[in-house]
Amino acid sequence: MEKQKTQTQQEEELATLEDSGCSLILHNDDYHTFDYVIKALMDICRHTYEQAQQCSILVHYRGRCTVKTGSYSDLLPMHTALLDRQLTSEIER
Repeated sequence: MEKQKTQTQQEEELATLEDSGCSLILHNDDYHTFDYVIKALMDICRHTYEQAQQCSILVHYRGRCTVKTGSYSDLLPMHTALLDRQLTSEIER
């Protein structure tokens, strides 16, 4: 027989699901080279070279690109590291 979930358990599970729906967005700038951005994405977001290259092209032509998705707590250190490298990023919920 299955136990009924308590209201608190349901709320915690919903909060976890909602929290995992965050996106790390990288914005275009006129200062950094493709190679610099690619290296940063490989180092910080653990992208392959091809992933980082595709993201950098999207950022260049569209002005922004989602470079990673996940929970806010997982994305925050990556966001901070991108900012430390003078790249413009944000976390969207």
